[in-house]
Amino acid sequence: MIRSVSASRSHSRTCVRPDDRRGPDLTSAAPPAPFRSVVAYVMPGASSFGLSVVANMFVDRTAMGLPAFDLTVCGDDLGPLQTDIGLVLQVEHRPEVMKGADLVILLPSDGRPLRLRPPTREAITAAHRRGAIVAAYDTGTFLLADTGLLAGRRATTDWSLAGQLAERHPEIDVQSESLYVDEGRLVTGAGAAAGMDMLLHLLRREHGTFVSTTVASEAMVTSRRESGQVYYVPAPASPVTQCDTDDRGVARLADVLAWTAARLEQRLTVTDLARRALMSPRTFARHFRAAMGTTPHAWLRDQRLDRAEELLETTDLPIQTVAQKVGFRSDGVLRDQFMKRHGVSPRAYRHAHHR
Repeated sequence: MIRSVSASRSHSRTCVRPDDRRGPDLTSAAPPAPFRSVVAYVMPGASSFGLSVVANMFVDRTAMGLPAFDLTVCGDDLGPLQTDIGLVLQVEHRPEVMKGADLVILLPSDGRPLRLRPPTREAITAAHRRGAIVAAYDTGTFLLADTGLLAGRRATTDWSLAGQLAERHPEIDVQSESLYVDEGRLVTGAGAAAGMDMLLHLLRREHGTFVSTTVASEAMVTSRRESGQVYYVPAPASPVTQCDTDDRGVARLADVLAWTAARLEQRLTVTDLARRALMSPRTFARHFRAAMGTTPHAWLRDQRLDRAEELLETTDLPIQTVAQKVGFRSDGVLRDQFMKRHGVSPRAYRHAHHR
């Protein structure tokens, strides 16, 4: 449910700080409940795209078996607020509504200055002290930085604003090439479309792979882009690279991704994927990295892990069967990969999510 909305810019780029993680605690007896109440803060010039992203991420999908989210929009003043493209948003809640939020999102804005009013700053810090996750991306990171909560921590923003953020807030370790930076109950994202990556990451971290993958599928976006993926700024295309990135090349790559995702149980190699794309392995690897921001091998591993997470969350299949169904050679290999990603075994991961 969205309250107070009368209407609804992209680059490609996790870092988890375990001492301040609010996500599922896979070792304690009583992990904190995943967030349900979401409050999005807007200021004049708020991103219409950002509003639509948030609305799409947390729309009611309970009929699909997904959790229900309560989404509220708040601002400094009640009444009409103009967005960056001139749409009018009717704000019906002040920042005090953050007191009941599990997740607070500071949306980007074209408005200036990027400063918070004292009551808003206090509402955000109070929500964080109470245990809420506070997330921001693009220019919204400047607003989060204004609270002082990011002092001594890592954060990211749009690559074109990273220098400005670092100059204004030298106390922050600005990660200019990251899609998003996870500092537990403080999460920041890069520019525009990276807001979707950040929110999908939070859904995956808090609610599991099945929820994040289903939401991504409904929103028709990539379900996982790791923060390690850097902004890709292509050089002027030569005749050769132009051929590599034409519409036929994009269509072939899309076909390969779908074909591979349906055959994860098979022992596929990068050579198999390149053959499917009608490219040499070298050309395919170059084309793949340019389009996806990662290597074919890393992408295939992540797809297998994502699928394994989903099976562990939603089925009681033996661990060895899960490993076979996602294409790992043995449950030992699956365990090793789970330890690298989550720091826990598949069995402990399943136990935590079933709990």
